[in-house]
Amino acid sequence: MTIPPLSYHHGISPTPLLNATLGACLDRAAETWPDREAVVVRDQAVRLTFAALHTEVERVAAGLIALGLVPGERVGLWSPNRVEWVICQYATAKAGLILVNLNPGYRESELEFALNKVQCAAIICADRFRTTDYIGILRSLAPELAECAPGALTAARLPHLRLAIHFAATEEPGFLTLDAVRAMDGPAHRGRLAELAMLLEPDDPINIQFTSGTTGSPKAAALSHFGLVNNALFFAESAGIAGGERFCNPLPLYHVGGMVLGSIAGLLKGLTAIWLGEAFEPGAALLAVAEERCELLLGVPTMYVAMLNHPDFASFDLAPLRIGLIGGSPCPEEVMKRMEAAMGLAGTVIVYGMTELSGSSMQTVPDDTLARRVTTIGRPLGHMEIKLVDPAGRTVPHGEQGELCFRGFMVMRGYWGDPEKTAETIDAARWLHSGDLGRMDAEGYVTITGRSKDMVIRGGENIYPREVEEFLFSHPVVADVQVFGVPDPHWGEELCAWVRLRPGSSASEEEIRAFCRGRITHFKIPRHIRFVDAFPMTVTGKVQKFIMREAMVVELAQG
Repeated sequence: MTIPPLSYHHGISPTPLLNATLGACLDRAAETWPDREAVVVRDQAVRLTFAALHTEVERVAAGLIALGLVPGERVGLWSPNRVEWVICQYATAKAGLILVNLNPGYRESELEFALNKVQCAAIICADRFRTTDYIGILRSLAPELAECAPGALTAARLPHLRLAIHFAATEEPGFLTLDAVRAMDGPAHRGRLAELAMLLEPDDPINIQFTSGTTGSPKAAALSHFGLVNNALFFAESAGIAGGERFCNPLPLYHVGGMVLGSIAGLLKGLTAIWLGEAFEPGAALLAVAEERCELLLGVPTMYVAMLNHPDFASFDLAPLRIGLIGGSPCPEEVMKRMEAAMGLAGTVIVYGMTELSGSSMQTVPDDTLARRVTTIGRPLGHMEIKLVDPAGRTVPHGEQGELCFRGFMVMRGYWGDPEKTAETIDAARWLHSGDLGRMDAEGYVTITGRSKDMVIRGGENIYPREVEEFLFSHPVVADVQVFGVPDPHWGEELCAWVRLRPGSSASEEEIRAFCRGRITHFKIPRHIRFVDAFPMTVTGKVQKFIMREAMVVELAQG
């Protein structure tokens, strides 16, 4: 009997894996390109060369050591895109600390959970983002800040947190300023930095990012120097990034995509990373590409659509732009055609990844056919393995649907403090089960066909319905709720909630949304809300969300 070709592929690359820490990569970049711009943050009017970035990072790293933080302790970073985010990203790495990325949109309950889940010893934060008062939220969580000496916090609700550092120069009771931390830099602390450079290992965990699960409780994916550095390296090589180019990245730094593909890739390839600032705005992005003469642009499809639809699009000189990089969600064919024609792109690259894989894991290449780029997620990056398996764990033949599984240097160390959940995701042979379903062709290209997990992707933001459901359960009149995604022409998907109220109770859609505002991140608030008496069920009592979704698709199409 002839065995059919099985859905297994591995990335081949002549480039060897890089066995280096993040700090060593920064050292090398500062030595190799000292006078080249490394970071530009336009709304702060900040420009740092690689040498200047290195200087700032070493000062902050030495200050963190002076404060008594020791390798392996967790430090939360809560801020929108600012130059301080990048500096603290590398300073924590050099000090051997584990950076914990905190979503800038977090509200009080989300922040409390994240800080306690991984037992953060310190938090570094901006003072506010838009209407969110970070200092005020921290004071609400830890009123003890008002009376404690900076660095000596003992808080009932945040029992592991002892340090709070904020970016602004203004004095806040209980907080240290980042400038004060810089000023603690001294010879002894520089000596300790030099020691750590020899002691830290590439396999050490260096970053924690939160990714929710179907249970509703966010999981903390622990990522290593080795995974992050090599992810950035092979992302850049697969995308055809030559080095020394100018790269506009509107994605948020707290996201694995923004942090790895935007920031770390710059260190390895000598790129100038152009950041818009605290939030994406299409006009600002177009102006940045034009004025900074960017050759590379990264974004999710909704960002590109917003730029293409800008009323003054034709007035921006995008001539240097060479490659568009698209992540977060599938890109419709018509959008890609518009991008390439209107922006003069030589090619576009589709990037598929997940937090647990340190960023990107599969990509198309610039000279792939249009059909490949709009129907597939490409092939695995160099030195990565992929296979598609059936529910029993057997590899399926080419062309058959299976779950995408990955093995290699990008796979996370595990979920912090959750060995059981880690074992559910990474099997005994070190294959990470993604939850995504797809089909592989004979050349190793994969087409996504669905998700075995219940995740919704709204404009590149991953939303897990169970997390939103558990929050809505806390509303006093909600008896039961089911949350799912429905197609949306702008965001790709939007959240819909079917709500069953308690007997004798009443509520409006706006009342439910008002309950959410300020308590959960804005993109988790359901766009569509319907009140129902019951949910469609199987004979065994399982809720059938696909029937709800189909009903909503019909309803929304009818207007």
